[in-house]
Amino acid sequence: MDKLHLTLTELCFTFNYSSHFTVWEHVVIPAEYLLTQLETRLSKTIIRMANYNQTTKEISRPSELLASIRAYVESLHTLSSYINVDVTRLVKNVLLQQTQPLDSLGEQTITTLYTNWYLEGLLRQASNGTITHSPTMRAFMSQPSENEQSFSAQEYSDICELQALSELIGSYGMKFLGENLMWHITSQVNELKKLVIENMDVLVQMRSKFDRPEEMAALRKRLPAGENVLKRMTIIGVILSFRAMTQDTLRDVLHKHCPYLAGPIECLRDFVTPDTDIKVTLSVFELASAAGIPCDIDPALVSALNNMRTQNSSLDEEYKLACLLLVYIAVSLPVLAFDPGSFYSRQFGGHTNNIHCIAVAVNQLAAAMLTTLNKNIEEQLKEFLLIASSTLLQLGQNVEGLESKNRDSIYLLLHLIVEESPFLTLDMLESCFPYVLLRNSYRDVYQTVPITLG
Repeated sequence: MDKLHLTLTELCFTFNYSSHFTVWEHVVIPAEYLLTQLETRLSKTIIRMANYNQTTKEISRPSELLASIRAYVESLHTLSSYINVDVTRLVKNVLLQQTQPLDSLGEQTITTLYTNWYLEGLLRQASNGTITHSPTMRAFMSQPSENEQSFSAQEYSDICELQALSELIGSYGMKFLGENLMWHITSQVNELKKLVIENMDVLVQMRSKFDRPEEMAALRKRLPAGENVLKRMTIIGVILSFRAMTQDTLRDVLHKHCPYLAGPIECLRDFVTPDTDIKVTLSVFELASAAGIPCDIDPALVSALNNMRTQNSSLDEEYKLACLLLVYIAVSLPVLAFDPGSFYSRQFGGHTNNIHCIAVAVNQLAAAMLTTLNKNIEEQLKEFLLIASSTLLQLGQNVEGLESKNRDSIYLLLHLIVEESPFLTLDMLESCFPYVLLRNSYRDVYQTVPITLG
């Protein structure tokens, strides 16, 4: 080992023997050539340490990769003791390239690998119900199933892991991840719009007759695909919940590394009021979102929905579709009571089939869709709340036996929608839905199953 170390030391000193030399009219600078080779080698080493397997969908945890990179970089810094090279610049260049989809050689980076893994590995299973989003744990939790999962969801999605991911891919990488998340959301929105168009006549009638139980019962029989609508809204909600978690950890990382930059951005966000011009508002929100600071309206979602609009569609048509989509969701909520997985788990702070994510989906999607159309968000969400409350109040009259067990859990979903919304208040909810029902629902749900810790 000593001989190898001596040989390596002598080799390092040879790079300092001459600052440059000429070969066939080409000037060669040994130190710069070494830096180029080290840059290529470091990029390949980082990808290799990620251990991404396309077939089995396995990858190293972000915290493990971050620790490995730090150890490798620390060993690289010993080179500067023997060779006059700027190792810090080398590492910064390589890590900056890793925040982009492709590096300077056109190879995939850890940003691309982790984006693909979280989309195909974690969120796809969460959409299928085998992984539950837990607001209490602030992580995604694996559910016991017959098919054994290749990974534990909480080991890749808790705060520590997502903070490590933010350290690795930075703001640029998080933006790329967010853009991919938005693409999946817009594909779901497209399908939802098709369902609204197919059932437009029934939805228009339900919108005007939501307070007439007998007529609503007859119209509901003519309205198919309620489960499909709620399933797609759950998928959108799961994606947006994951995005919120990544944004929170990005905000923590930026506050740690550059608090004097993150602080003023938050102050600028706080100066935005409902009366502020929408273009100015979106510009400020875009800046805040890039720093991981939460906003009432998601600028990335607004941009994605704007891009999916066609030139042939008019503003009035799009506005009608947005309003009827909210009606479709509201009148479909009672369907959830038929699903045994709709039970509210106090351990996770949400429903076991992830329908609590519908609360995030309704608020974020409604805000983004109505912002693109320059319409009043609060007014439409109030209408949604009225229709949803009226529909759920009829739930006790129509649902019996097994289904009624989850009625209380569905009532809590309505409360979650209001809690998640920056545009709705509990006073608005109490004006159309008795608070005593919510209080009794929380009591019954929390008393149903005793939870023991330890």
